[in-house]
Amino acid sequence: MSKPKTPRALSDSEAKAITRSIRISPRKLNEVATEIRGRKVHDALAHLTFSRRRIAKDVKKTLESAIANAENNHSLDINDLVVSEAWVGKNLVMKRWMPDARGRVGHIKKYFSELTIIVRQVKEAA
Repeated sequence: MSKPKTPRALSDSEAKAITRSIRISPRKLNEVATEIRGRKVHDALAHLTFSRRRIAKDVKKTLESAIANAENNHSLDINDLVVSEAWVGKNLVMKRWMPDARGRVGHIKKYFSELTIIVRQVKEAA
């Protein structure tokens, strides 16, 4: 009497990884995600390894997780994988304050983000 299994949202040649609650603003994270979008997986990993951005380490972890999901869960060949989609979403906002001049309050917002990476197996034309 269990509920029926939900169909897979992605095609058979795709795998996905999601990282939530990353402590950086979505705007900054999106710059790094844009750099790897559409690249082959090995090129994207090399780019993130030598990037000077602090957040590149977390993006690399998410990409490695998507690659591991593709290889272990969906039996895809990692040599043919391409980062087909990489998008950033907003998450919670921590609201803080700091005393300001003349009895006022300076508001501080600390943004969190979430990152979704989808890798797709693409057969190269011979």
